[in-house]
Amino acid sequence: MRLINRNPDRSSRLFLVLLPFALLLFAYFSGSASRLAENPNDKLLPSAVQMADAVNRLAFSEDKRSGDVLFWKDSASSLTRLGLGLGIAALLGLVLGIAAGSVPLFGAPLSPLLAVLSMIPPLAILPILFIVFGLGELSKVVLIVIGITPCIARDIEQRAREIPRELLIKAQTLGANTWTLILRVVLPQLLPRLLISLRLMLGSAWLYLIAAEAIASTNGLGYRIFLVRRYLAMDVILPYVVWITLLAWLLDYGLRLLTRKAFPWYEGGKA
Repeated sequence: MRLINRNPDRSSRLFLVLLPFALLLFAYFSGSASRLAENPNDKLLPSAVQMADAVNRLAFSEDKRSGDVLFWKDSASSLTRLGLGLGIAALLGLVLGIAAGSVPLFGAPLSPLLAVLSMIPPLAILPILFIVFGLGELSKVVLIVIGITPCIARDIEQRAREIPRELLIKAQTLGANTWTLILRVVLPQLLPRLLISLRLMLGSAWLYLIAAEAIASTNGLGYRIFLVRRYLAMDVILPYVVWITLLAWLLDYGLRLLTRKAFPWYEGGKA
């Protein structure tokens, strides 16, 4: 049998999934043990015990200055900003995408505008956002919205253009007007794609959030990472990076599960 036609069974698949992570952990802790054996004060590759102590200090002990448990406060702050940004971007992207992809009069001006906006590096306009919206929560949420809305809208626009013309003609034959077409034909076809677009943009949303928090914030996961970097506190930075990765994976998994539960026909339709 050719290699391209071979599929792993369930146990083999689990082994192959875990293998790269096990190799990475082995390589890291081997390097950490080697460096710490030569220099116990080395901070570049902290041991598991050092990282556990840092997590225990930040996640289960109150900060002496503020009285807050910093790990959970940072997580709540970042997730609130991220949730607001994703929610607003999803709504705007859906509306703009449907308008550009389904209504030719709107598509003519919107389609090139969205193409241009999607090419602007969001981090390049971050200073402008801080000047216009200040250093508070609004500028961080706006950065996420500006960063991912054009991409979501262009994806939705493309999917709207791919809806079979026959469906729209049949609905109009039955007396559907523009609003009925959008609400009863176009929108149900695009909602599952919106969730997939959000999954694809999660990485970018986290990037914009961390960048905004690192530059101007008093709490948040990005703020904490860039605050402790001056002390070379890798025992704090690495657990925070792992935590951000886990949160991103959980969000991705939640959106994937929502797509399957809310739109079970979508996967079958693609097949």
